[in-house]
Amino acid sequence: MIADRYRPAFLAGAALVLCVAALGLFWPGVALYDTVAQYRQVVSGQFDDWHPPIMARLWRVIHGAFGGAAAPMLVLQMALYWGGLGLLASALARTGKTGCGVAVLGIGAMPLFLGWQGTVLKDAQMLGAMLAAVGVVGWWRLRALRVPGWAWLLVAVLLGYATLVRANAVFATVALIVMLVGPRDWWARGVVALVGVGAVLAVSPWINHGLLGASDSGVEQTEAIYDLSAIAVRAPAVPTGLSAAAVRTIAARHCVKPYFWDPLGEPSRCAAEVEPLHAYPTGTLYRMLAAAIVRAPGAYLAHRLAHWNSTERWLVGAGGPGALPPVTSEANALGLESPAPLAGRWRQLEQITVDTPLGWPIAFLSVAVVSLVVARRRRAGVARDLALALLVSAVLLEASFLVLSIASDLRYHLWSMVATALAVVLLVADQTPTRREWLAGGVALMVITASGTIARNVLPPAPVSYAAQLL
Repeated sequence: MIADRYRPAFLAGAALVLCVAALGLFWPGVALYDTVAQYRQVVSGQFDDWHPPIMARLWRVIHGAFGGAAAPMLVLQMALYWGGLGLLASALARTGKTGCGVAVLGIGAMPLFLGWQGTVLKDAQMLGAMLAAVGVVGWWRLRALRVPGWAWLLVAVLLGYATLVRANAVFATVALIVMLVGPRDWWARGVVALVGVGAVLAVSPWINHGLLGASDSGVEQTEAIYDLSAIAVRAPAVPTGLSAAAVRTIAARHCVKPYFWDPLGEPSRCAAEVEPLHAYPTGTLYRMLAAAIVRAPGAYLAHRLAHWNSTERWLVGAGGPGALPPVTSEANALGLESPAPLAGRWRQLEQITVDTPLGWPIAFLSVAVVSLVVARRRRAGVARDLALALLVSAVLLEASFLVLSIASDLRYHLWSMVATALAVVLLVADQTPTRREWLAGGVALMVITASGTIARNVLPPAPVSYAAQLL
């Protein structure tokens, strides 16, 4: 048996070993289509805002200092990921909760979570940065110590990067910050969070275009175009900026998909039909969308709920795309290589779990909601408070997909899923859950599991290829 005083060091060492093993498994990192497009910007020095300029700028600095292609960014996101988990695990061990610390590392090693962390993408960067920030705070707070000023500065840098590296990350990061250092009253937290989100959304374009020098790609228009097209198809009489002929074509070609917006941007599908919308300034587009929502709230709500169901992977057909992380890089001439064949063995583990509740964001959301109620009813405490911050961040990010989301890839939900799992461990570390609490969580999860399983056995299987998804 390991002596109590050595257990924190043992878990820290285990996190280091897992980090090195994960780097070896996925080296030099999996490059998806988005990765290749972003790396092309890194090499050329020409940036746009379709991909996060903050990540491209950082990548260019690292590339200039160390060379290599995707590997340095893989090292960064793996180090942040396992560093944050290792700090949490060691802090729990220091408080006598070694089993909970082991569980934290186990969460990091879950096939889908680790598999996506092996891809060099903004989603993996966001997850790594946020876990590192939580790990830094948890290292001190779980031991009932004051977080030093330099550590808060590091947390601010990490969460600032996470906020800029994904468009909708602001809902998760601002919520986390408010819960960690904001006011204690819930009404005040809500006000501060709303102001914070609004401020970040207002200043982000200036940071991306002015400070980071990225050109405008039109990415900010995609949400409005997606929603306006959906309203037009469901309520053709409502003005949306689309001609009647364009609406008929969009409907006939089934270009409005719950799964994603892509058919509306594909030249072979409906790009020509929605092209007139690109002529409007972004602000005008969203005012048009607001007016259309007022005139056809039912059409908008049906569209958003259909997409939310798709992105949450709840009542959908079996084999939904976009969940399994790839293990081979997109074909390219930029030197972005694929991992060794051993990564394919890990993918076999991912395939076992991907179409189970372990791969459904909705299952984690149901646990998060129940856990949030449980945490609210408990007395304040370091583990409980950190769990509460994680849960609020996770739930608000998932809620944001009801309004702001245009695709259903699993990677968009990684933070919410990992944060929920960690919060459950922290709540157990805080105090042993009662039978009633276990029952509430079990019933919620059972309802989601049963309904999702029935849907996967009744609904037609999802198309597996990108071309098939467009049809």
